Amino acid sequence: MFRLSNLIKSTIEDEKSRTINGSIAIWNLTNRCNLSCLHCYSKADPKGKDILSLEEIKENILRLKESNVNFVILSGGEPLLRSDIFEIAQYMREKGIITYLSTNGMYIKENNVKQIIDNFNYIGISIDGIEEIHDLFRGQKNSYSKAINAIKLIQKNAGKVGIRFTITKETKNSFYQMFELCEKLNVNKLYISHLVYSGRGKENLDIDISKEERREYVNYIIDKAFEYYEKGKDIDIVTGNMEMDAILLLKRFEDKYPQKVALLKEKLKNWGGNSAGKRLLNLDWLGNVKPDPFFPFSIGNYFQTPFNNIWNTNNNEILNKLREVPRKIKGKCQECIYLNICNGGSRARAYAISGDLWEEDPSCYLTLNEIKERK
Repeated sequence: MFRLSNLIKSTIEDEKSRTINGSIAIWNLTNRCNLSCLHCYSKADPKGKDILSLEEIKENILRLKESNVNFVILSGGEPLLRSDIFEIAQYMREKGIITYLSTNGMYIKENNVKQIIDNFNYIGISIDGIEEIHDLFRGQKNSYSKAINAIKLIQKNAGKVGIRFTITKETKNSFYQMFELCEKLNVNKLYISHLVYSGRGKENLDIDISKEERREYVNYIIDKAFEYYEKGKDIDIVTGNMEMDAILLLKRFEDKYPQKVALLKEKLKNWGGNSAGKRLLNLDWLGNVKPDPFFPFSIGNYFQTPFNNIWNTNNNEILNKLREVPRKIKGKCQECIYLNICNGGSRARAYAISGDLWEEDPSCYLTLNEIKERK
């Protein structure tokens, strides 16, 4: 997660960057979902059944807290399909854990919106294009209008809500309109995710955009983040699953704010790029613990081994390699002067294409000339 707007503001104004004390967990509490999205990493199933009991969830919440996991994104499937979702979120908050909700928005209604706002610090609703594109991509007619209505309902009740958008060949024609939509609705955040080759995303590799297109879009994202800052517009721009975006931001600062480059570089090093297995983890509905939601391997199962024993071990080779600073990544990363900023990008994408966890991220759009030491 690359907090673009926050970095721009904090660097220009010489402020401390917003940070989270501890680790972030994305917890897929259920694999049930009413939609069938083309990029779904968990292959959610409308006929699925919940395996995790409330007691098991509460037990693991305590173990998360003991392991300094202080921020949890509740996801699925569709997390609002769980009848105990509010009890789960409330218990997390009682234990001092910040809660976010990742939802398709279709189950947010007048009769539960206050509970949602009371139990979640922020609600992210997925919008994957203008109406026709969104409905096609998510596999259900009227899913767009229901998601938009959910955003308006949360805003009406003074909740914090943002839009989550994934760039693919199917959604790219709506890319620029997502910014227009955010401005029209005045949402709190626009989270733009790059495709990761996992779940249905792996089965649909042909829906990914080219490196040239990706770079063009990222430059526009940076343009808009600067525009919102300069105009005082309160829309937070965040990108996901493409840590190389930080290098394009750094290059932009070299042109716009050369006197601030050293400060930004220091902030980016402290951020550390891809944090899978270090400050980021995933728990899925089957009990598997992974370094991130897309990771091709589990590092343990919390039904079999207590979570804190899985996460806090020094004996897991994958975790040890992920936690090296910087990581030892092959390919062009070996020559890259920015490795201590991006940390090699997505290991899931590397494995999906090469079969090697430690190969370069195949989606990296930086050229060899850009990443080599200047002589």
